[in-house]
Amino acid sequence: MRYDTLFRLDGLRAVVIGAGSGIGRESALALAAHGAHVVCADRDLATATATADGCGGSARLLDVLDGDAVRALAAEEPADVLVFTAATNVRKRLLDYSSEEFDRVVGLNLRASFDVVRAFGAGMVERGSGSIIGFASIRAFVTEPGQGVYSATKAGLVQLLRTAAAEFGPSGVRVNAVAPGIVETPLTRQIKDDPAWYDAYAAKSALGRWAAPDELAGAVVYLASGASSFVTGSVLYVDGGWTAVDGRFDPPT
Repeated sequence: MRYDTLFRLDGLRAVVIGAGSGIGRESALALAAHGAHVVCADRDLATATATADGCGGSARLLDVLDGDAVRALAAEEPADVLVFTAATNVRKRLLDYSSEEFDRVVGLNLRASFDVVRAFGAGMVERGSGSIIGFASIRAFVTEPGQGVYSATKAGLVQLLRTAAAEFGPSGVRVNAVAPGIVETPLTRQIKDDPAWYDAYAAKSALGRWAAPDELAGAVVYLASGASSFVTGSVLYVDGGWTAVDGRFDPPT
């Protein structure tokens, strides 16, 4: 075992969907820094191109809601590593949700993920190797009022990825989920801009703060590399201890 090359990704092609910003962008930069050629896919070609320029990769326009486009990209850019981060949220209580909002959140967070896993997973299974890394959330395991549909889609994504791990594993393909806590990304801007929400969420984790997107990149490199060669069907929490802490009251002992 060459431990000095344990995290190297030289010669591998990584496709990062959602590479234009946030966690996806930092994941692309980190994978490239460890030797992978990175295909930066995003529905915003300009931001995907900016990320690609920063990591020596290539950029592709992709709307993950277009199943045919997803399958075409998988055929044109066969991946050794797949990372997908695209997600949306509508923060409303269940009784206030509209059918259109439900369909929008489920369509992107779960149905599109289903298409992505199948499209890229088929090629990996055929070639006999690969690593798929999907982004779930702590909301797959702990929720709050207003997060019901988002939480349901992330819980569904975890089970989808676990099933893919079971089905693809005999062919040498690993499938795992990363579950972030609260991260400063465009998706969380609505609550980040509210000081009361920002402070409340910061206080909830053991570390007492939000994460920066680049703090998720290490988990992606780990799951993409040989360092995690016997890790599949797992959920890696990168949540600052959020799910380990039962409230912030510090009782006398």
